[in-house]
Amino acid sequence: MTDPGTQPGWVPEADAEDEEEEMPLSLRLSIADTLTLGNATCGFMAVYFTTTGILIPHLTGSQETGMARHSAATAVILMLCAAVFDLFDGLVARKLRSSPMGAELDNLSDLISFGLAPAYFVLVYGMVADDAHQRVAAVGAIVVLLAVVLRLARFSCVTPTNGMFQGMPSPFGALTVVAIVLLELPFVATLLAILGTAWLMVSRVEYPKPRGRLAGAMLTWIVLSMGLLVAWAFGAPSGQLLLQTGCALQLVMGAVIPLFATARRVNNFRDNRREARAAQP
Repeated sequence: MTDPGTQPGWVPEADAEDEEEEMPLSLRLSIADTLTLGNATCGFMAVYFTTTGILIPHLTGSQETGMARHSAATAVILMLCAAVFDLFDGLVARKLRSSPMGAELDNLSDLISFGLAPAYFVLVYGMVADDAHQRVAAVGAIVVLLAVVLRLARFSCVTPTNGMFQGMPSPFGALTVVAIVLLELPFVATLLAILGTAWLMVSRVEYPKPRGRLAGAMLTWIVLSMGLLVAWAFGAPSGQLLLQTGCALQLVMGAVIPLFATARRVNNFRDNRREARAAQP
């Protein structure tokens, strides 16, 4: 009689149960993953409000401009909330644990909130603005979407060094694109600024990672931007001026950071050359 314990392929019942309990662990969501899903939800709802509150009223000939203003503000606030989720999911993942799906979830959520949502915002702008050209705006929207796709793909392949990103981070780029649209500049100037922002996202210009004081400053800026959007949406006195000021500051930051990064790189190059010359006999 053969000993059951020596039969080939036999697995103890307890071990089989342990494997069944261990396999789902890799699929369980962590707290950081939940924040990441909040990011994706905000991006999707931004598309929803852009469609129902701006595009559909325009296509149906509705004259309710207040609805369009409220919906535009809501869509942008949702993108800002997505940026908050994106900021905190990384902080939580470093403090606590994250699941093996964390990196993939983060990229997919960022694609929705900072790729699809702002690109769709640009597309709708091209359809509803008086001086816009729909097909040209559609090309600009595609460029924004592809820039974010390339930015996220490169981020997955390249490890950031010295606490710096290569290229404008996608949340910052998305908010800059939306700020350009809300400024209501002439169409050509708007399109050029949008294309410039898309280029910065795929460029090798260095941007600092939002950590420590910089993360706090970024969160403060987002909260302030939300307040300006709410004031503008509800027709507060000087709300339009406050909104334009906030959007202009976003554009200034988007332009100044690359200048500082370039100046820093040039200074480092000069210092290295001086040290190399000094080391020569």
